Amino acid sequence: MGARILVVEDEEALTTLLRYNLEAEGYEVETVARGDEADTRLKERVPDLVVLDWMLPGLSGIELCRRLRARSETKQLPIIMLTARGEESERVRGLATGADDYIVKPFSVPELLARVKGLLRRASPERLATVLSYGDIELDREKRRVARSGRPIDLGPTEYRLLEFFLEHPGRVFSREQLLDSVWGRDIYIDERTVDVHIGRLRKLLNPGREQDPIRTVRGAGYALDDRFAKSEQA
Repeated sequence: MGARILVVEDEEALTTLLRYNLEAEGYEVETVARGDEADTRLKERVPDLVVLDWMLPGLSGIELCRRLRARSETKQLPIIMLTARGEESERVRGLATGADDYIVKPFSVPELLARVKGLLRRASPERLATVLSYGDIELDREKRRVARSGRPIDLGPTEYRLLEFFLEHPGRVFSREQLLDSVWGRDIYIDERTVDVHIGRLRKLLNPGREQDPIRTVRGAGYALDDRFAKSEQA
């Protein structure tokens, strides 16, 4: 499951170029052409990184960046600002607003990809890691293998994606709707109760005996990879 990137850019040709190259690198890409629409989208679902144009209809990139930094959910969200303004004063202004990086148009696509990868590595190393581990659970992305205490666990494709997603965000509670969007995708309509079915299957496969259940049900909220699970394994 690649990192999710939101591209906020109103130039259609550039948007197409960015989407093509980012998806070729294995990222999941969403695009929005207006600043106000991006603001709404980011309140619904927070990506792993935003590529944000300075000049946008509806709401400027600078103002959107200010709003994102003011909200707790997006305060640490990696942001790369794109702009045709190359003056040092403008560059300083963009960075002072809260952007993590600043690229002047026209730019080299390989350079942008390198900066995206570098920012993700610093902000979310688990999204790029080959092996994810939590407590006694280990998931190897290259070999597509899962093990618990060294014992192989055979997961179906949906249960594998669910576990991978939880391992990328240990301790964080996700609603059924958020899990559907992140694991199944926004374009697929599936009843929210389907999540319960697959969570149940994942639990049975991870806990065949009397092992501690690593998945926590939060009544009225959703599910999380229990942060107490890792602590108990370390004790």
